[in-house]
Amino acid sequence: MTFSAASVTVGTGPVSFADVVAVARHNAPLTLDATALAGVATTRRIIDDLASDVDPHYGISTGFGALATTFITTDRRAQLQASLVRSHAAGSGPEVEREVVRALMLLRLSTLMTGRTGVRPATAETYAAVLNAGITPVVREYGSLGCSGDLAPLAHCALAVMGEGEVRDADGTFMQAGQALAAAGITPVVLAEKEGLALINGTDGMLGMLVLALDDLAMLLATADVAAAMSIEALLGTDAVFAADLQALRPQLGQGESAANLRALLGDSPMVASHAGPWDTTVQDAYSLRCSPQVHGAARDTAGHAALIAGRELSSAVDNPVVTLDGRVESNGNFHGAPVAYVLDFLAIAAADVASMSERRTDRHLDVSRNKGLPPFLAHEVGVDSGLMIAQYTAAGIVSELKRLAVPASVDSIPSSAMQEDHVSMGWAGARKLRKSIDGLGRVLAIEVMTAARSLDLRAPLVPGPATGAVRDLVRTVAEGPGHDRFLSPEIEAIVGLVQSGAVRDAAAGAVGTLR
Repeated sequence: MTFSAASVTVGTGPVSFADVVAVARHNAPLTLDATALAGVATTRRIIDDLASDVDPHYGISTGFGALATTFITTDRRAQLQASLVRSHAAGSGPEVEREVVRALMLLRLSTLMTGRTGVRPATAETYAAVLNAGITPVVREYGSLGCSGDLAPLAHCALAVMGEGEVRDADGTFMQAGQALAAAGITPVVLAEKEGLALINGTDGMLGMLVLALDDLAMLLATADVAAAMSIEALLGTDAVFAADLQALRPQLGQGESAANLRALLGDSPMVASHAGPWDTTVQDAYSLRCSPQVHGAARDTAGHAALIAGRELSSAVDNPVVTLDGRVESNGNFHGAPVAYVLDFLAIAAADVASMSERRTDRHLDVSRNKGLPPFLAHEVGVDSGLMIAQYTAAGIVSELKRLAVPASVDSIPSSAMQEDHVSMGWAGARKLRKSIDGLGRVLAIEVMTAARSLDLRAPLVPGPATGAVRDLVRTVAEGPGHDRFLSPEIEAIVGLVQSGAVRDAAAGAVGTLR
């Protein structure tokens, strides 16, 4: 496992989007702010005082959820906290991705460090040590309803910090948590009053996946502009519709950014120039070409709204009960995931629509009645070869799946906990399907890039512009140019890798400068 050199400091304030990505995807090490740790200790003293009170206090000297009125004696409270975590670590299904688990652990640690949860400093330090050791608790796909936080996923992580349950070490080896902690020199935590709740009551799983999705989408939406530019160029379309003054007539921010990218990507194209002017008989391009900024831009604006919500959630201290700034311990409903769940669903809609438009551009390359002189299906020997016919089928199948994934999860509440939790957000489910949507979007864009690259080659002796030509040349490092039919799947997968790694966007940006 490779670690990032840059360290992320966790204190009372929020971690940034970049911090989440650095820890989750690049294994950045953590340090805990000393002043914040002192604040954690101060708050813990409030919990200790309440723990000795003869009156019951929720989560400190009582049971949980529907058992909130049950008083627990002092000698049973350590067992209470451990039992809470063990019983809630009830996930099922495939393992969740390592980056997701690291993101949700960082976000839970960030909340612990606010001093609003009442945990002991040693508990926060152990949480950080587990992350720094590269130990990843095994979290299962199903188990969270996204209301009282992502209870089951966070409980699997808390269980590992206790030295129980299943983990993978820094090399990805599956083992028992106690073995991994011992090998790393980490002493397991014995949970005290309130700590079990504090470790499992948060929106950290769905929020972590939202932040990672926004990182992916920033790259993929720029890549969508690159793919559109390649298609517009290869299909002998016009860039005139992307003029700044035309875009200014509708001042949608994302649309303006996308149009600016298209102007940059197509501005020096000999292929576009070859048919520009009054002699061009095309009255106007199809919507999938002409309206690319409107769709790609709307997706950007959707991502912008989601980032606003995510930023607010990163600044939150989500737990129940919480210790207020003036020392009160109060029950609340801030663990409900609705704000995050809604934007996760919204992003799945945007991803599906951008992919749908990309697939329509791919189809235009293959249709002899619409591709302005290219061979049917871009085949080498028409009638013998099928060309890229079935690559478009693959894109169409993915788009169909993305449309199903665009159906919102956040409206599908289901009651639990003896009707105490009678309305839930399903935000975790929304986040899981969004990850599939983003993967699908990258694959559909890759098929368009592959198809457009072949069309550009078939336009010879006309040559593409610097940016699109650079992408075509990048594609040719992993996939051959036009020719007789061959095994396409490995080429598609290789180009998917170029898209999802950001290499396609970066190749274009290398020719024209940073893309928006």
